[in-house]
Amino acid sequence: MDVPREKKPNRRRLYLTIGGIVAVVVVTLGLSRLKPAAPRVEAATLWTDTVRQGPMVREVRGPGTLVPEQIRWVSAVTPGRVEKKPVQPGARVTAGTVLLELSNPDVQIQLLQAQRQLTDAEAQLVSLKSQLETQRLNQAGVVASVRTQFREATRKAAGDSALAAANLISREEYSKSRDLLEELTERLQVEQQRLTIYTENIPAQLTVQEAQVGRLRAVADFQRGLVDAMVVRAGADGVLQELPLEVGQWAISGATLAKVVQPERLKAVLRIPETQAKDLSLGQSAVIDTRNGLVKGHVVRMDPAAQNGTVTVDVMLEGALPRGARPDLSVDGTIEIERLDNVLNVGRPAYGQANSTVGLFRVLPGGSEAERVQVQLGRSSVNRIEVVRGLQPGDIVILSDMSRWDAVDRVSIR
Repeated sequence: MDVPREKKPNRRRLYLTIGGIVAVVVVTLGLSRLKPAAPRVEAATLWTDTVRQGPMVREVRGPGTLVPEQIRWVSAVTPGRVEKKPVQPGARVTAGTVLLELSNPDVQIQLLQAQRQLTDAEAQLVSLKSQLETQRLNQAGVVASVRTQFREATRKAAGDSALAAANLISREEYSKSRDLLEELTERLQVEQQRLTIYTENIPAQLTVQEAQVGRLRAVADFQRGLVDAMVVRAGADGVLQELPLEVGQWAISGATLAKVVQPERLKAVLRIPETQAKDLSLGQSAVIDTRNGLVKGHVVRMDPAAQNGTVTVDVMLEGALPRGARPDLSVDGTIEIERLDNVLNVGRPAYGQANSTVGLFRVLPGGSEAERVQVQLGRSSVNRIEVVRGLQPGDIVILSDMSRWDAVDRVSIR
């Protein structure tokens, strides 16, 4: 008779099963806690710089053009038609060089009319002088005649007085002599007063007519100046830069006929962004790049108003100009604002603005990875910017645009 045997449990298999389950759970938990793999960035596309402790020069930069210090604009004084054009733009001229010859018959007719009116006024002045002098002489003759009569009456009255005393003439004859003497005395006084008035009024009447002659002479001179102005001259030594009109064209009064400049005396007119112009001041040194060389200068004027987001700054050039420097040449200018002695600074990042906090990727030791750090920036220059907080000397940071990695704090560099 068979006796059933008691079957013992297989504990080893149980332990292996439990261990496998535990291992699966541990691996699952570990994998769930792992961070995503850092994205890769090509090292060749990165622009990096090392944080330095030391001096930093603050500068601002802007484009501009070379402009003559002195510009002579020649305008049309009177309208006219261009008859001659002796010179062409680019020629060197003097103050008396004839640039254009204009013609306008109306202006010449107005000069002739003004000269005729002046001649008439001068003739009237001569006639007035003659007339007044004739009147004065006539009155002087009247005074002389009355004076003679007065003297005869005086002598006759004296004789009649002696005869009347001797009873040789009647009292009536003596009274008539005295009355005649009194009449001539008063008449002589009147005629002398009239002569005085004539004499005193002559200068006043001549002054009025002479003033009229002077006004007409000024009008004639003005009209003559208009005629002379139809021969257009440079008015200054230099180079003729612009002469837009051609022979046969009509120039209106006040129109610009020519532009004369001095190419040896140029200044740079820079357009500085208004956000960077707040620290500019007169006298600051500058360097102008003409593409053919560098020339030093200093700030002499700043436009008080901003236009199109820029401030116009005039820089006076010092020393000889590089070869090829000429008016209207495009240049780049760099103006030195200040020198900082001992500051922490780094190259200016793509999106780093002065006095702001930005996230920059700092390259970790080994150079295979970079992590994001918050960096507080301070004063800025053209190519460098001050680091206030967040970096240390010797740190290597990525300055190129990393905006596509804003969602991650770590990148892998390959």
